[in-house]
Amino acid sequence: MKAIIAAAAISLMGAAQVSAEGIEIRRSGNTPSVMGNAKNFSGHAVVSPLLPPNESTRANLGQVDFTPGARTAWHTHPAGQLLIVTAGKGWVQEEGKTRQEIAPGDVVWIPATVRHWHGATSTSPMSHLAMTYMVNGKNVDWQELVSDEQYQ
Repeated sequence: MKAIIAAAAISLMGAAQVSAEGIEIRRSGNTPSVMGNAKNFSGHAVVSPLLPPNESTRANLGQVDFTPGARTAWHTHPAGQLLIVTAGKGWVQEEGKTRQEIAPGDVVWIPATVRHWHGATSTSPMSHLAMTYMVNGKNVDWQELVSDEQYQ
């Protein structure tokens, strides 16, 4: 687990990934951040791509920054998702289960096909690194937005 966190931290700083030709440096800030798509996020969420999938990793890494009240829509991942909380306080909820608080340093594993959402609490922003894994060119299945009633 420490190796996963270290690799994520290195990528966040724009450091190296290994490719077939050797080490590739992905400089911090070279990939533009985007606003979270309103079909997939409620509130203000900024998605910063850090590492696109390649043949070696088949993983996609990004940083997501949520303002208070912002959250993802319900969704699943065909090969699971790893979240590493880097700042603030957030919530994660698996469908049919109690919402759980997450905080800096927490590592959350969401198994394949588990329907869930995650985001900031109503009073605190939250940032996390999100690593997803590709299956047949797809890493997420977005569903409907989380209603205010479900969020509260």
